[in-house]
Amino acid sequence: MVILVTGFEPFGGERVNPSIEAVKMLPGQIAGAEIIKLEIPTVCRKSLEIIGQAIEREDPDVVLSVGQAGGRSGISVERVGINVDDFRIPDNEGNQIIDEPIFPEGPAAYFVNVPVKAMVRRILDRGIPASVSNTAGTFVCNHVTYGVRHLIATKYPGKRSGFLHIPYLPQQAAGKKNMPSMPLGLMVEGITAAIWAVVETREDRKEVGGALH
Repeated sequence: MVILVTGFEPFGGERVNPSIEAVKMLPGQIAGAEIIKLEIPTVCRKSLEIIGQAIEREDPDVVLSVGQAGGRSGISVERVGINVDDFRIPDNEGNQIIDEPIFPEGPAAYFVNVPVKAMVRRILDRGIPASVSNTAGTFVCNHVTYGVRHLIATKYPGKRSGFLHIPYLPQQAAGKKNMPSMPLGLMVEGITAAIWAVVETREDRKEVGGALH
């Protein structure tokens, strides 16, 4: 099995993005799967173009993207991507898209096709905070969650994709009042655990993981 794991460049005035820093530290093989690492720009369309080129080049079985979610206290395994760009801030090339579909011909939403709850359980079993998330936001992380799933549905049937959100690093949270963070080593361990679940799980766990709000 080949798994393409992507992480974003810094954005929003931050000097570092934990997603690409964690991805860089992943081992080259996890649970027998080859891990291919890719940095992508925090830019709409261009991020998907680069992932699409990597899919053509590497022919991965799974694309697992990782992004920064400042303010969240644990690792979030995203369940769904929605077909809208509604950027609260500009991306790294100044695009600030408001209320536009990512793919006009696409459905309103896609569920990811990786074992979300098994991934959460694996991370929790390592003693690392984790949960199912039902929103990847409406910025470039959701753009990639939805966009990669759409690429797979329309061009690469049989492949799978998913998305993980990770918190700020401690050095990012240091200047922000009451802001949660997570050490880089724990992020790497959590992503590794999630990949183990992707490799080994054929049918997702049936357990509580929903939210009241």
